[in-house]
Amino acid sequence: MRGLVAGLTVLTTAAAIAACAPAGAPDATAAAAPMASYLVFYAGGHQGDARSAVDRAGGKAVGGDPRLGYLIAEGGGDAFVGALGDDPAVVGVSTDRAIGYASSTGASWRGFPSALSDPSGALTAPAASGSRLGSRAFPDGPSIANGDSSGEPLAPRQWDMRMIGADKAHAKTGGTRKVLVGIIDTGVDGTHPDIAPNFDRALSRNFVTDRPKDVNGDTLDGPCEVSGCKDPVDRDDDGHGTHVASTIGSPINGIGIAGVAPGVSLVNIRAGQDSGYFFLKASLDALTYAGDIGVDVVNMSYYVDPWLFNCAHNKADGKKEQLEQRAIITGMQRALDYARKRGVTLVSALGNGATDLGKPKLDKDSPGYPRGDEKIRKVDNSCLNVPAESKGVISISSVGPSGRKAIYSDYGTEQTDLAAPGGDTLDGKGTSATRGILAAAPEAALRAAGKLDGSGKPKTAEVVRDCSKGVCSYYQYMEGTSMAAPHATGVAALLVSRFGKPGKGGLQLDPAETQRLLYATAQHKACPRPRAYVYKVYGESETQTCEGGKAKNGFYGHGVVDALRAVTVKR
Repeated sequence: MRGLVAGLTVLTTAAAIAACAPAGAPDATAAAAPMASYLVFYAGGHQGDARSAVDRAGGKAVGGDPRLGYLIAEGGGDAFVGALGDDPAVVGVSTDRAIGYASSTGASWRGFPSALSDPSGALTAPAASGSRLGSRAFPDGPSIANGDSSGEPLAPRQWDMRMIGADKAHAKTGGTRKVLVGIIDTGVDGTHPDIAPNFDRALSRNFVTDRPKDVNGDTLDGPCEVSGCKDPVDRDDDGHGTHVASTIGSPINGIGIAGVAPGVSLVNIRAGQDSGYFFLKASLDALTYAGDIGVDVVNMSYYVDPWLFNCAHNKADGKKEQLEQRAIITGMQRALDYARKRGVTLVSALGNGATDLGKPKLDKDSPGYPRGDEKIRKVDNSCLNVPAESKGVISISSVGPSGRKAIYSDYGTEQTDLAAPGGDTLDGKGTSATRGILAAAPEAALRAAGKLDGSGKPKTAEVVRDCSKGVCSYYQYMEGTSMAAPHATGVAALLVSRFGKPGKGGLQLDPAETQRLLYATAQHKACPRPRAYVYKVYGESETQTCEGGKAKNGFYGHGVVDALRAVTVKR
């Protein structure tokens, strides 16, 4: 039961706080406005003051979480939020609704929109699979023979694992089941033949409930698949989280592929809707749960917002919008700190906007929920992409098969910590699906997307079927920093497997030490020459400039993660 975590009672009902909440009737203005639910973050030690502020504003506190310093309050309209924002005890207020979007593929996903887009669309890279917003099919890539006597059946297609030495690392160790890796995403298909052996169903949780429609009545998640609209913990109707989990820890079992750390335990800690949108509260719940059960590493291949960039004091935003962004920045940082203090190493995708995050200028994609609310506003380096730019998070840029920074990948000297293979379909002559990352895909999601025919045969080159052991399983090529981050997560899991000590959940290693070892074992990679690197896209050019030295720069951070060095390094 979510109200009881690690012996700490989390307030979840009005009755739970009635004894300490002063009575107060809402004023006429608040009573006239439609009631909504809000997360009210308060300054340290000011829970009581915040509760009083809620009452004075005409609302009612109905729950909260003192671990992260917020109340759940019901109140009416902008006047309620504005009144709370005037109180010094309150540091942020967010509507308790879907406010983020997972990033699966370069340009196509709403979560990390491409900075290459122009009105003509001439610079927009083609989308890989996984987008529920519609993606363009890839032309057939070069044929690659199935079967490899030295590895898994689809190992020849895994250029990414060879790039980081994972194939050779497996001969030494694939990690241990005592290491728990949390996938905070759209879910994990725990029944997939190439995930099931490592999937920990007992520890997995789903913190979201599907929403058929958004606040405007438009389709969001679509019809619910189960009674109550809360999917079981082994389901992924999107495919994004399953791909991430597979890259991290698909087992060596004679089926399909092997992940970076094929011996670790995979825990689904779902925070994303079927459509890809995320709740702020679900992300907070996922991180605190990871800390409470002893998860060693979490992968966060998404950003939390309706705001691509969260600005605490942007003059282009209204008071309510500023309070919401402050709530995202504050709430997520508190949840990340909570998890990290309990031994969780935090890994995040950097983003797919082809943007120098240290020098952002315009945000054209926020607020992104509900769809259609976007506006153009100026931003600067004080504005944060969360969680990629939150403190204590290891953020990963993406490289393609040639080793160059992927065309879509965000970058920045302050923001890029490490690089990893994430795919780049444009990294070479023409386009090819096989330049993406191949990992497991839920059959049901592929069928729903029309990517399989009636007999189960893939209808596109981006989907691969393996029937090596009589039972067919499916895989798909995806590209994005979402695909790069799980490579780093897998290497972190290998390090915890080697150096972790017995602790909660199985093994534990101080996240600061895991981070140090990740940086120490990465392969340094210098900026390209010239530093102003020109990408050629369909006859157009896009220039991105790399700053910094070989040991740390804006394209590759401390270097490209290296699984082989991770399993052989001495402390």
